[in-house]
Amino acid sequence: MTPAITDGPVLTPWRSHYTGRMDDPLARKAQADLIVDRTAQQLRLLLREAAHELRPFPPFPGAFFTNAVEVNLDGVERADLGCIVVGEDGELYELEVKIDFNDDVVDMVQSRDEALKKLEDLHPRDYVVLAYSALTQLTELLLESAAGGA
Repeated sequence: MTPAITDGPVLTPWRSHYTGRMDDPLARKAQADLIVDRTAQQLRLLLREAAHELRPFPPFPGAFFTNAVEVNLDGVERADLGCIVVGEDGELYELEVKIDFNDDVVDMVQSRDEALKKLEDLHPRDYVVLAYSALTQLTELLLESAAGGA
């Protein structure tokens, strides 16, 4: 019998060298958690590298004091996240912008408070989705920058 030709890789059952038997549901889940965690760690390094390579780092649109790139939230299932950005250091933050509308404010710049709140409590699964999106966006900016300089 001739094997079928496919466009993609041939998938075969995978056995872990780390957990022994993969017919144990908890062992399989633990292995999956380790894979997601390792992927998040590797993406963190790639994201930092890309952010450090992008110079000058772009200012956030409409911001006065913040250099950051907004991250697409597609695929993230957390409704409590606001505007997520990747900063110049390659870390993920929630951008919080507050404006003081008191009558004693003379200058609008003085009334504006832009704060980056580091996302430290993300589950590795959510980090993978956000970091991949951020890395994709930084890569596009790096390619645009290289094309503009060439």
